[in-house]
Amino acid sequence: MLDNSDAFIALLGGIGTLEENFQITSWAQLNIHHKPIGLLNVDGFFNKLLSFLDRAGEENFIPHSARQIFISASTAEEMVDKLEHFVYKPDLVAAQID
Repeated sequence: MLDNSDAFIALLGGIGTLEENFQITSWAQLNIHHKPIGLLNVDGFFNKLLSFLDRAGEENFIPHSARQIFISASTAEEMVDKLEHFVYKPDLVAAQID
């Protein structure tokens, strides 16, 4: 799946969905890929998760690059547009660790 995709999109879901999202995010932090991860945020389903990620970044628990890789959109059309315009911006501090 990793080699054959340009991005990842998560629909509404539970623990398995979250686990898969964070697994692919971990791979991004390990520089295995730099593809965007889309969260189709229907009716604000992922709002609290996104707030958590924002806070984790503010508190320096995750690098900025781990947060910015998540793309949120409330419609499929908006998601496709955001994914097409996504540009990965490496975290210079995290890059020095590699």
